[in-house]
Amino acid sequence: MNNRDNQLQAFNRLLDIMDDLREKCPWDKKQTLESLRHLTIEETYELGDAILDNDLQEIKKELGDLLLHIVFYAKIGSETNDFDIADVANSICDKLIDRHPHIYGDVVVANEEEVKQNWEKLKLREGKKSVLEGVPKSLPALVKASRIQDKVKGVGFDWEESHQVWDKVQEELHELQEEVKMGDQDKIEAEFGDVLFSMINYARFLKVNPEDALERTNKKFIKRFMYLESKAGELGKPLADMTLAEMDVFWEEAKRL
Repeated sequence: MNNRDNQLQAFNRLLDIMDDLREKCPWDKKQTLESLRHLTIEETYELGDAILDNDLQEIKKELGDLLLHIVFYAKIGSETNDFDIADVANSICDKLIDRHPHIYGDVVVANEEEVKQNWEKLKLREGKKSVLEGVPKSLPALVKASRIQDKVKGVGFDWEESHQVWDKVQEELHELQEEVKMGDQDKIEAEFGDVLFSMINYARFLKVNPEDALERTNKKFIKRFMYLESKAGELGKPLADMTLAEMDVFWEEAKRL
């Protein structure tokens, strides 16, 4: 691994390259904070994929892409004299020191949960009116539900035992079934949302990240379905012309593989 001097040298090299690109490259010169936003989101998802695949080389590459974006934003900020990369780094350093009084102060904590609770209390002291202010509005709904539950847990609003959460899941499932019988689509959707929210809550008690769990299932389904497609191709038979029973044979093969 590189020593600190080499790490700083590499980061300085990136800053120099960013200066060159912003000055000389037509594409880089055109970019704004807004134009980079969707690209940053895309890079974040690509990093997430690499992490789930446990592809360390790809993780390294995707981290580099994200680091480029951070440097790019800071470069744009420096051009308007609003902030530069040093301001960005110092800002997060100051926040980390303030949010870790058990490291940089005289606060004593017994475990991870007390650290999280202190974190939320400190944010409220900084002027936030609600612990939920830190949940981005544009997060995907599943991720947002998980973050909401984490946030309120930090101030003690939580179930005590996992069986209580499972009982809530059962209750919400029953309410969904009742609305399905009644046939009111709006109420069905509302109850379905309640079921998902309670399942995400239960996942937290099982120490399962629901986003990661669902994405693993997505990847598993894609792999099995593509196997089914390949086998159908070998037979020269379109999937649309196969019966479910025929497709199920290959699906079971894919599961065994």
